[in-house]
Amino acid sequence: MSFIEYGDTIKDGDTAIVFLGHESMFPVRVQHGTVTQTKYGVIRHSTDLIGKKYGSKVTCSKGGWVFILHPTPELWTMNLPHRTQILYSTDISIITMMLELKPGSIVCESGTGSGSLSHALIRTVAPTGHLYTVEFHQQRAEKAREEFREHGVDHLVTVTNQDVCKNGFGVSNTADAVFLDIPSPWEAIGHAKSALKAEGGRICSFSPCIEQVQRTCLAMEEYGFTEINTLEILLRVYNVRTISLQIPDLGKAAEDNSGTGFDSSNPSNQGSPGANLQQGTVQFKSGVPLREMVGHTGYLTFATKS
Repeated sequence: MSFIEYGDTIKDGDTAIVFLGHESMFPVRVQHGTVTQTKYGVIRHSTDLIGKKYGSKVTCSKGGWVFILHPTPELWTMNLPHRTQILYSTDISIITMMLELKPGSIVCESGTGSGSLSHALIRTVAPTGHLYTVEFHQQRAEKAREEFREHGVDHLVTVTNQDVCKNGFGVSNTADAVFLDIPSPWEAIGHAKSALKAEGGRICSFSPCIEQVQRTCLAMEEYGFTEINTLEILLRVYNVRTISLQIPDLGKAAEDNSGTGFDSSNPSNQGSPGANLQQGTVQFKSGVPLREMVGHTGYLTFATKS
């Protein structure tokens, strides 16, 4: 199993996604002799998982069932253990596009955090590219190394535990793109410029506060970056559902009926079109936004090293 290559069958040591429903799923480390508890009962790894095909429907001990899915960066973002606040697919998609990433690209990232963006970057630059990711916190850096190894992508990523604002990324004139997700990105702009290739490259900085954006833009101008622009990506989700509304009384039917001697009290006229228009309802599909949803996540500032 690898997050960048699809595997057909579940093997001992794989990371799999247990899918109970669209709003309920979680990752599990497949190990011989281990069991996993769900609300539908126990899943026995040795008999229920190992050797089965990904996507299989597995019956639990209480009679309920779940699907076992192959892991992807998108599913990992939705289910990973949070060591820090993470980036979600809405921001990740625009980052990979605006940084002009492709297979073979070299990317520098700081900080690694929970590895949500890291997995997406690795999948984008594979099989010949490389990710250099820097994490200030030692335990988070060690956990990231462990996860990359378990997910079969450790050959595509180098994790460094250091302060990027003081010591940089550990590479020079190498990267096609740099991504910053740190409290004071303006302090790392000089190191980012040094890490980018001499012929140029792209940089992105993620910041939740506009004051951070302002200082970062000033630093980018100081170091000669061009095409500086800031985006805010907002996700607006709609529920499609059936709505019933009463047909409005516009008066036309009543006027037509008065001219023809229509008597609504007459039982013989109860089934007439005029009576249905006055009292009926109509059903139709409507898109309704959620009452509560995630709004602002952060600002993405992009620039180019000429």
